Amino acid sequence: MTSYINQSDGIFPSVCSLDCPDQCGLLIHKKDGKIVKVEGDPNHPVTKGNICNKVRNMTARVHDKNRLAYPMKRVGEKGDGVFERISWEEAIQTITSQWKKLINSDGPESILPYSFYGNMGNLTAEGMDRRFFNRLGATRLDRTICSVAGGVGYQYTMGGSFGIDPEDTIHSKLIIFWGVNAVSTNMHQISLAQQARKKNGAKIVVIDVHKNQTAKFADWFIPIMPGTDSALALGMMHILFKENMVDNAFLQQYTVGYDELREHVIQYDPETVSNITGVPVEDIYTLARMYGKTSPSYIRIGNGPQHHDNGGMCIRTISCLPALTGQWVVKGGGAIKGNSGYLEYNAHYLQRPELLQNKKTRRVNMNQIGEALFTLDPPIKSLYIYSSNPAVVAPDGNKVRKGLLREDLFVVVHDLFMTETAKYADIILPATSSYENTDFYASYWHHYMQIQQPVIEPHGESKSNVEVFKLLAKGMGFEEPAFQETEAEMIAKSLDYPRNPYLEGITYEKLVEKQYVKANMKPLFPGRLKTPSGKIELYSKRMEKDGYPPLPTYIPLKDDGDLPFSFIPAPNHNFLNSTFSNNDKHRSLEKEPLLHMNAVDARERSIQNGDVVKVWNQRGECELKVSVGESVLPGVVATQGLWQNLDGTKQLVNSLTPDRVSDMGGGATFFSGRVNVAKR
Repeated sequence: MTSYINQSDGIFPSVCSLDCPDQCGLLIHKKDGKIVKVEGDPNHPVTKGNICNKVRNMTARVHDKNRLAYPMKRVGEKGDGVFERISWEEAIQTITSQWKKLINSDGPESILPYSFYGNMGNLTAEGMDRRFFNRLGATRLDRTICSVAGGVGYQYTMGGSFGIDPEDTIHSKLIIFWGVNAVSTNMHQISLAQQARKKNGAKIVVIDVHKNQTAKFADWFIPIMPGTDSALALGMMHILFKENMVDNAFLQQYTVGYDELREHVIQYDPETVSNITGVPVEDIYTLARMYGKTSPSYIRIGNGPQHHDNGGMCIRTISCLPALTGQWVVKGGGAIKGNSGYLEYNAHYLQRPELLQNKKTRRVNMNQIGEALFTLDPPIKSLYIYSSNPAVVAPDGNKVRKGLLREDLFVVVHDLFMTETAKYADIILPATSSYENTDFYASYWHHYMQIQQPVIEPHGESKSNVEVFKLLAKGMGFEEPAFQETEAEMIAKSLDYPRNPYLEGITYEKLVEKQYVKANMKPLFPGRLKTPSGKIELYSKRMEKDGYPPLPTYIPLKDDGDLPFSFIPAPNHNFLNSTFSNNDKHRSLEKEPLLHMNAVDARERSIQNGDVVKVWNQRGECELKVSVGESVLPGVVATQGLWQNLDGTKQLVNSLTPDRVSDMGGGATFFSGRVNVAKR
C-alpha cells in the first residue's frame, strides 16, 4: 500500500467518510504533516471536484483543539463530564475486567454495543467490531435508525437496493425529488438535475413537507401533509390507469399484479386523495399527467417519508410508479431509493456471525435504547458506544439521557470528541478520523467502490475501531484468527464475492491503484429481479405472507396524542446529524435552529416572526426561534438540525420525537410525532 503518512507535504487522494449518498472523491492537501485544505477530486466521475460546506471545512474538525487525544476515566459524577487521563493499558484492562465480571454474574447479554455509520468505512462500521461482539455473545443491536423501513418496502417491489445509474439522470426530462432535501443531502444529484434541465429542458418537481432549499431550486414545489405520500402516489396511479397513461407492454412483461392494482386504485380518486394529503385536486391531476406523458422521468426517493409509522408502505408504494409508465427501460428513467445492492460485498466474511455461539441472543432496536435501558430483563449493565451519539440522535432523548445516568450502567465511549454521550461515560477512548485509517467505501447512491489510505498520523493516542477491537479481543482472551487479520486482508477477502457479479474486477489491489472503481454494471431489464417472481411485484404475495396488504395501500399514522401540530425535525445544511454540531466553524455557518410555522397558525397564537416559542409534548420540550411564512402547511411545524443544548438552551429536538418503530424493519418514526407550540 502507498504510504501517505510519511510524506509531510503534498496532495493525496481520499474519500469522504460521511453518511451521505454522494461519497465524494477528495484531494487532501498536507503541509508539515497536517491537513491544510480539503477539496474535491475533479477526476471523480460523479462528484467531479464539487464538495459541500461540511467537508470543505473538514480541517476545522480534524485539527480541532478539542479532539480527544488520550484515554480517560470518569472521576466526577456521571453526566458532569469530569475525567482524568489514563493509559491505553489501564483503559483496556478496566473495560475487559468489568466485562468479565458482568459475564460471570449476568451473562454476556448484559453488554450492548451501540453504533451506527458516523464513519461509513466498512471496516470501521461493521468489521472487527461485529466479530468481537459476536464472539463475546453480547446483546445484538438492530441498526435501524436510518433507511431500513424504506429499504424493506422498496425490496418488496424491486427485490433489493437497485435503481438506475445516477449518471444517467442527465437524460431525464422530468425529475421528482420526493421527500429528499437533495441540496443539503445529495448535492451531486442536484448537479445532475441541473445538467438535465439545461440539456433537455427537464422539469424539476419537489414533493415535501417543508419548502427547503431543494424546493426553492425546483420548478414546482408541492407541499404535502406528513405521512400521506403513499396516498398521493396512489392518486397518481388512479389517474394513470383511468386516462390510459400506462405502458401495458412493460406491465405484462416485467410486472405481476397490474390488473389487481388497476382495480385497487379506483378508490384513490383525486378528491379523496386531496382530503388526505392537502394537495389540491388540480395539482394531483397535473402531476399525474406530467408523469404519465413525460419520458424519461426519474424519481429520487428520499429518506423523509420512511421516517413515519407507515414509512415502509410509503416507499413500497412510490416505488411502483416507474413500472406503470415503463420508465425502467428508458435511459434516464426509473427511480433511486438506494443502490447499495450493486456494491454488495461479503458482509458474512467481514462480520463473522458464526462466532456467535448462542444464535438466540436477544436483540435491541437502536431506536428504543431509552426504553431498553429501563425495561429490559435481565437488564443491560454495560454500553459500548462508537460511531454514534445516542444522547442527541436517538428518539425520545430525555429517556435516553436518563438511562445513561444509571449508576449501575458501565458506559464506554469511543469517539473523536467529548460528545454529549461521552459525558455519561465511565471510560472514554480517543478515535481516529477517517483520514488516519485504512478502509473501503461502498456508495449507496453511485456505483463506485473507493478506498481510504491513511493520509496523516493518528491524532495523539487515538486508535481506529479495528485497532481497539483487536486490543479488546486480546484482553478478553479471544485467540481466533479472525482477530489477527490486517485491514488489507479484510478488504481483499470482503471484495472476493462471486455471488455479486457487479463486483467482478473490483479488488483490493485495483482500488489501491485506481482509488475508485465502478461496479460491473448491466441494465436491470431485461433480467430477473431478486423478488420471488423475478419481476416488479405490484402485488406481493411475500407481503401478504408477512402480514401486510399485498397491494400498495395508504395507512394513516398512529395516534401520538391530541396535539395540534405534526412535528418534522429535518436535516440541516451544515451538520450531518450531530456531526459538526460541536464545531464553532460549522455552527457559525448554520447560524441557529429555527422552527418553521405557517402564517395562519402563527396568527391564531399571536406569534410573530422571530419570537422564541416553546415546543412541547408528553416527552419533552424545546425553545426555538420561529420563522413564520408559507414554507409548511397549516398544522405542520418543522425544524432543521440536531443542535446541542448549549448555554442553557433547550434545542434538543429529539426530546420530542417518538421511539415507536415503523411498519417495516423496525425503522425510526422521527417524523410521526405531534407537538404544541406557544409563545414563550
